[in-house]
Amino acid sequence: MRAQAMALLAGSAAGDLAFRVAQVALPLVILQETGSVAATGLVGGAAGVPVLLSPWWARKARQWVDSGPRLAVVAAISALALAVVPTAAGLNALTPTLLVVSGLLLGCGDALSNPGRSALLADTGDRWGDGKAVLLLTWQDGLRRIGMMVGPAIGALAVSTGFTNGLLWVEAATVLAAGLLACTVQAERAPEATATPSIRASLKGRPDVLYGWIARGTGCVTWFAFTLGLSVIGAERHQPGLYLAAGMTGYGIGSVIGTTISLAVVRRTRPVPLAAVAWATMGVCWAAMGLWTTPPVIAAMGALSGVTVVLGIAAISVLITRSSAGAERRALLSGQSVVVNAGSSAGMLAGGPIIAVAGAENTLVGAGLLTTLVAVLILVKPKPKQCQTAVHAGDRDHHPGRAA
Repeated sequence: MRAQAMALLAGSAAGDLAFRVAQVALPLVILQETGSVAATGLVGGAAGVPVLLSPWWARKARQWVDSGPRLAVVAAISALALAVVPTAAGLNALTPTLLVVSGLLLGCGDALSNPGRSALLADTGDRWGDGKAVLLLTWQDGLRRIGMMVGPAIGALAVSTGFTNGLLWVEAATVLAAGLLACTVQAERAPEATATPSIRASLKGRPDVLYGWIARGTGCVTWFAFTLGLSVIGAERHQPGLYLAAGMTGYGIGSVIGTTISLAVVRRTRPVPLAAVAWATMGVCWAAMGLWTTPPVIAAMGALSGVTVVLGIAAISVLITRSSAGAERRALLSGQSVVVNAGSSAGMLAGGPIIAVAGAENTLVGAGLLTTLVAVLILVKPKPKQCQTAVHAGDRDHHPGRAA
């Protein structure tokens, strides 16, 4: 089990790091080949569409990704989609149509591979031992955040040496290799007669998961205030990049610290209050950035928010892994992916106009207060009646084989 878990974690970390590195090069390649600034966002924008629509088209497809070899097949499709751009650029044949096709194909792969890999990690953790499912999901998120912190710097260094188009080939090759690494992972296959649950059906009897999603989804919607807001502040103060770099560096360091302590915290804390407190604290951090906008304060608040966000995500992982398994777990992890992507996309879409009207500092304060308010309302919500799923959640903790 340990070897299978390490293979999944290594593949996830390598693929995400390659993505962060290549994101520096992708818009430059597109701009150079098409001469259109508007075209630079076509791949990313198109990739989000299949993910947002996945509750409808991927209901059965996501259940198919229940083993390492099948995850490798999806990875091969994603690698093919990634290879479209550098291939077309090398042939001087890059067009907006090809960019959209590449993005849509990549989005289909992401909609299946991301929850599929997480579900396989959780299933492998169940077979490995008590509490290992949450441990593996937490470290998957922690490694992703390390990639967020170091990937852009590596990409910028590579681009400065002229290795731009090559980064896109590296990303495609890494995604394919990550899929092949997973080929040894065993299947967690439900009987053929088992019904395929929808995301909505999987939430029945699990109100706490829904509350966790509301808190996390609100944080995703207001995330633009942190990224776009700090970028605008830097530009307005004639120090472009300084404030965002301070915030993101602090956030990355904090998220790594959060990863190292999260398992000990979630074992001693009820998940819903932990998630609510985590995102309420993150909101306070953003409000503080808007009120005291200096690089040291931003770095410190970014670090604190990084710690709390990881704890909140770990709390939701506990809720999902303790109360579900198999097809329902895959549906819930897919639903969580949709919540994150939909919230982030909606926030980024509305963020520019909001900052233009209210100002970056005021937007940070407002977004922080909104995030905190929603989290506090979840914290003081009426306690739901205990359902059958909740009754058996503890059994799964003591008998990992049942969860598999």
